[in-house]
Amino acid sequence: MTTRRKKSQPDKRPKSATQHDDIIERGHRINELLARAYPDARCSLNFSSPYELLVATILSAQCTDERVNQVTPAFFQRFPDAQALAAAELPEIEEYIRSTGFYRNKAKALKGMAEALVAHHGGKVPGTMEELVRLPGVGRKTANVVLGNCFNTPGITVDTHVSRVAQRLGLTKHDQPEKIEEDLMRCIPHKDWTHFSHRTILHGRHVCQARKPKCEICILSGECDYYRSHGKRQA
Repeated sequence: MTTRRKKSQPDKRPKSATQHDDIIERGHRINELLARAYPDARCSLNFSSPYELLVATILSAQCTDERVNQVTPAFFQRFPDAQALAAAELPEIEEYIRSTGFYRNKAKALKGMAEALVAHHGGKVPGTMEELVRLPGVGRKTANVVLGNCFNTPGITVDTHVSRVAQRLGLTKHDQPEKIEEDLMRCIPHKDWTHFSHRTILHGRHVCQARKPKCEICILSGECDYYRSHGKRQA
């Protein structure tokens, strides 16, 4: 008696559902590759408290972390807590942060943030996204940095490096940081969100650079849309 081979059943799920599953699988593979490549990645801003990291992250906008780390020791010596910063005059704050760029806007944000901490939180940095984003000068990117590194609350920090790498890999098609964050939250394991951010930032700085990505040495080339469409032709 012969037995008929069962025909494989076609995947009846909507195409969008199968694409979503593919992105999740790719995101997990990319996360594992980055974890092996950058096992010791951490926040590159120097800080010893949530207040210090909050200040440093606000200063890091349009500025290198290296420059911020040069400025913050003297800044924190003069303004060791939110109370001292809230009581300071803007011109003095500006002098301490002038070299970070956009120093007038940053000084206003820092003073406003400190005043809000004193008025509503007893001078302490709150530990929730909802409370942090209500502070002057604090958006989701800054809040995720503080939450992930000070409160053990995983979050994806979408800076220019994370945006560029995620777009090139094909993990997102969006340009807006909040949309990119949402896409990455869906395809990266929750427990790894903060670590993924640190590792992707390092990868963007040293390998997947803006002007000329180093595709020939990239550990992610096998998962990368950009490499498939650009890198192979350049190799």
